[in-house]
Amino acid sequence: QVQLVESGGGLVQAGWSLRLSCAASGRIFNIESMGWHRQAPGKQRELVATITSGGSTNYADSVKGRFTISRDNAKNTVYLQMNSLKPEDTAVYYCAADVLEGPRTYGYREYRSWGQGTQVTVSS
Repeated sequence: QVQLVESGGGLVQAGWSLRLSCAASGRIFNIESMGWHRQAPGKQRELVATITSGGSTNYADSVKGRFTISRDNAKNTVYLQMNSLKPEDTAVYYCAADVLEGPRTYGYREYRSWGQGTQVTVSS
């Protein structure tokens, strides 16, 4: 199964920036959608942002205008630039990728792979 490895989390002050990276490796034919989700203590995991292989993006209302998602298709890597961070952005951030290991015509089906998570802590 395809593995996702995240990096870039840490502890910052409110108003600062962080950039998360997530690289996919393994048997990859295509990754149509890549994205970031987050889970704060005591809360459900929520979508932060997604990006398709064609570059279409989608953001949660809470991060619009502050976060930017991008990807390098050649490297199977997705990034999340987080600016103007707020204490409420504190969470474990998970990378997700919808992976196809071979052509659909050969019977392959898309599945979602998750990273292990990286902690982002924003102090006030």
